[in-house]
Amino acid sequence: MKLTDLADRALTYSEVGATAGAMPAGYRHIRKSSVIGRGRERFEQAAAAGMRWGMLRGAGLRVEATAPIAAVGADVLVHLGPVVAPCRVVYVVDEPDRRGFAYGTLPGHAECGEELFVVRFDATTGEVHAEVAAFSKHATWWSRLASPVTSAVQRFVTGRYLRAL
Repeated sequence: MKLTDLADRALTYSEVGATAGAMPAGYRHIRKSSVIGRGRERFEQAAAAGMRWGMLRGAGLRVEATAPIAAVGADVLVHLGPVVAPCRVVYVVDEPDRRGFAYGTLPGHAECGEELFVVRFDATTGEVHAEVAAFSKHATWWSRLASPVTSAVQRFVTGRYLRAL
């Protein structure tokens, strides 16, 4: 699979943008966060790295993308060993104290759903948080068959995302 193969593919789920609020029924949900430092400078550094696919790369995944910085419509191939996960950025968060993006699954992905990667600055405490939210369900026969393994891998990788920045 190549990045150029993704341009004409449609997202594999209808609840686009749902990681921004209440996530839809019928999916597994994940919401995790971790304090990754303190101060505005740390926030700016982590947010910039995150927008350059830093949570993914820092978690040990190989990333190919049509844009060096996450932008709406950017296509992404995420490689975890031999498994390739095609995705598209569906929205970007660009607020003074919150930055990140969400991407959704494309045909060829073992799962169906959306994942949000955000860095947040808490002005009250000065803490910087990495946050991940996702909803997903199996999209292939082999991911359904390997459900306990694929769910464990998702939890493991989510933990690595939070430590990546």
